Amino acid sequence: MLNIGIRAARAAGNVITRNMDRVDTLQVDQKSRNDFVSDVDRGAEAEIINVLRKAYPDHSILAEESGLIGNADAEYQWIVDPLDGTTNFLHGYPYFSVSIALMHKNRIDQAVVYNPVSQDLFTASRGDGAWLNSKRIRVSKTNRLEKALLGTGFPYRSGQDLDFYQRTMRHYTEKSGGIRRAGSAALDLASLAAGRLDGVWLVGLSSWDVAAGALIVREAGGLINDFSGGDTWLDSGEVLAGTPKVHHEMLQVMKPLVASRDKNNAK
Repeated sequence: MLNIGIRAARAAGNVITRNMDRVDTLQVDQKSRNDFVSDVDRGAEAEIINVLRKAYPDHSILAEESGLIGNADAEYQWIVDPLDGTTNFLHGYPYFSVSIALMHKNRIDQAVVYNPVSQDLFTASRGDGAWLNSKRIRVSKTNRLEKALLGTGFPYRSGQDLDFYQRTMRHYTEKSGGIRRAGSAALDLASLAAGRLDGVWLVGLSSWDVAAGALIVREAGGLINDFSGGDTWLDSGEVLAGTPKVHHEMLQVMKPLVASRDKNNAK
């Protein structure tokens, strides 16, 4: 099944790279404030769906642009983001990815994150480790937040709690070794798994943004939770991940901020 996921990701990547030099001719629609979809998103998703449906017609698919395809109660469900980082793509900023995960009985079982620009292929199978271009990867050995390079993603849609995010940014800026915001959650998580980042905190995500990257992080020896330390990250859209010790320190910083936010929201 992983090989089919890889085939689908590469097919989508071909659509993306063929269109990199013709962005100004694409039809681009605005789904909401700062949230765009282009012909390339749709074309890449169509390629993925075609590959998956041909190989596994009984599996369901949850895709960013097409929604749910097939039986919601199917034993297997693919979770697809055909172009994670659409805004980057539309501006010619070369940091975006294809993200494909396979759920089996509500557990993430297979994962692919593919960068069509660098052709970096991150993969994981539950219980079989994480890989980058067929080489085993592990999270870094960084064990202190003050030395950690963190990745993040700003809230950019209407209704998201920018004030809360700014408080988290201030605390992590003061306590970490540096922060990067590149614009593709799936690649941020994959970069954590490969040791290029030591921790990440992300907000406003959908399941297709995080499902594949989360398995890759876990199979590389990292930890992932929601901001309260729970396991609602796939549904809540709030993700905190890192090397084991950096994750622990990040969570200690985050928990009182979440408690204060929740207290204020309850008033």
